[in-house]
Amino acid sequence: MDDVTNLSNRDKQIICGLFFSKYDLSAVKTLGFESFAEAFNVLGYGLGARPASIKNYRDELDPHFPNKRHGWHKRPLREHCKRILASYGDLGISQLEILIRGFLCPDEGLYLQPKIKRILQKYAGTAESSFAKRLITGKAAEEYFIANYTRMPEFSGHMLTDTTNWGCGFDFKMSPASDEMYSAVEVKGLRDRGGQVQFTSLEYEMAQAFAERYFLVLVRNFSERPFHSVYRDPLRSDLQFNRVEREEVRVSWVANVVH
Repeated sequence: MDDVTNLSNRDKQIICGLFFSKYDLSAVKTLGFESFAEAFNVLGYGLGARPASIKNYRDELDPHFPNKRHGWHKRPLREHCKRILASYGDLGISQLEILIRGFLCPDEGLYLQPKIKRILQKYAGTAESSFAKRLITGKAAEEYFIANYTRMPEFSGHMLTDTTNWGCGFDFKMSPASDEMYSAVEVKGLRDRGGQVQFTSLEYEMAQAFAERYFLVLVRNFSERPFHSVYRDPLRSDLQFNRVEREEVRVSWVANVVH
């Protein structure tokens, strides 16, 4: 197997295609997706690629695995696909699953250890569903925005700054070409055409503070064909945000250090 740290983005897409070609619907379900379409959309955008790229690599590799599809059986396998097939074609479903999880959510490497997996499932629901959900609501939706914001009239001529790791209550800072103040953009994804949108307290207060300079971009319908809706000043839009309070019992463990 090649050194995974040296894999290009194209290599990662091919490995996703190989996974779906070799293990078919079992691969789709293992990652927590409901269909090939959803898997192609989420993994494609998550890797900063076109969803069709993942499908095309699956189809190209189909003649090399026993599935019901014929794939691209009338043309020879391209060299870059041939190299990935030679290096990763013998891996089991769990090994490929772990690789792909690591491409998109680096902390998913913890999933490798069964004992740790059971603990994570206990506190955060099933690892399968949380992986798919995290991609849809996070990385895939954000990458969709990066790929498409220049075609959104609200952000025409703006320069994008990624703030997803700043913990500031929005995902992107959009700076216009003029000296006007920048806008804040929060991006959220939905598996279907509709669903529930949730703001954290920080996001809500930032939306209040920025008002007309705060945008919510919803990337919807990852299960079929993604599209987006843009809400300027979302707290004063036709979306109805209701305050929800949950009481949680948190257990912690305390030790005294003797000096």
